[in-house]
Amino acid sequence: MRKFLTSTLAVGTAALLALSACGSSEREGDTAGNPSGAAKGFAKDALIGVALPSKTSENWVLAGDLFTNGLKEAGFKSDVQYAGASTTVADQQSQITAMITKGAKVIVIGATDAAQLGTQVKQAKEAGAVVVAYDRLITGTADLDYYVAFDNFKVGQLQGQALLDGMKAKKATGPWTIELFSGSPDDNNSGVFFNGAMEVLKPLIDKGEVVVGSGQTDVKQTATQGWKAENAQSRMDSLLTSTYSSGKTLDGVLSPNDTLARAIITSVKGAGKPVPVVTGQDSEVESVKSIMAGEQYSTINKDTRKLVAETINMVKALQAGTDPTINDTKSYNNGSKVVPSYLLAPVIVTKANAAQAYADDPKLGPLTK
Repeated sequence: MRKFLTSTLAVGTAALLALSACGSSEREGDTAGNPSGAAKGFAKDALIGVALPSKTSENWVLAGDLFTNGLKEAGFKSDVQYAGASTTVADQQSQITAMITKGAKVIVIGATDAAQLGTQVKQAKEAGAVVVAYDRLITGTADLDYYVAFDNFKVGQLQGQALLDGMKAKKATGPWTIELFSGSPDDNNSGVFFNGAMEVLKPLIDKGEVVVGSGQTDVKQTATQGWKAENAQSRMDSLLTSTYSSGKTLDGVLSPNDTLARAIITSVKGAGKPVPVVTGQDSEVESVKSIMAGEQYSTINKDTRKLVAETINMVKALQAGTDPTINDTKSYNNGSKVVPSYLLAPVIVTKANAAQAYADDPKLGPLTK
């Protein structure tokens, strides 16, 4: 059973087992961690709160719009809020408290800081609301009811494998020299992505087939505060100066998302060096363009439309007094409980399969023609 707590992340530990299959749906009620009494139901026009982090990626912006429109179409009142540009957790804490005061029956939270919302989650439970962690697991509280996300450990595994595949396509045999980047340390997903990737990469690092040029292999060393592009670019600049100024070749970079991937590529090009294989995530427009142009190697398609739709389906079930559909009761331990989860399957995207992956996406599909 995996515990994805930022404070206890350990690369390649035996506790990081493969996630149970996401395809088999099962129903779980109070026995699977629904202490809120959600089966009682509530009014069809009740208030639903949605607390999202700051608008650091295209997907967060899209999620807000989809929640606003989708909840309205379902007959609910909605209160959709973003944390401030500072990304401090205080903004989100006060927003959640306000939603509780307004009488929200369900509060959906995309956490700004996974470890600092326990007080607000407890207050919500005491007020009779159900709390759903959206995309990012909220840690350290037994009062969290549900988690809805793409299978984020699988995302990391796909990124690690894509990095290997891309490097092998350029150079059939190793050793391959890489650098590792991870996301913001206050986002629980950062460690999940990193550990998923390292499950793939660490065996080869131990064998010497993959070499981390800088020697920086710990998640704390590789972190990118705030998921900010400028922080990733600055670190890449430093790595190029300290490790690759004497002609050593950089074959690949593990990047956890598209924003950081583009910053890393900007740094490498600015130094006048060949662009290595660089992974990503989120299917951002500029990164899809970069993939089709042959620069960024891969991204992960996590269709926000599907994730929001599944979350709203959960809200509808709670309103009707029925148990939401979940498909995982083993994988996501937040340090206080195993959180009943609905996990969607992520899809790796390279230039080779981009047209297929985005065939039904009105924004990205045309970019792959």
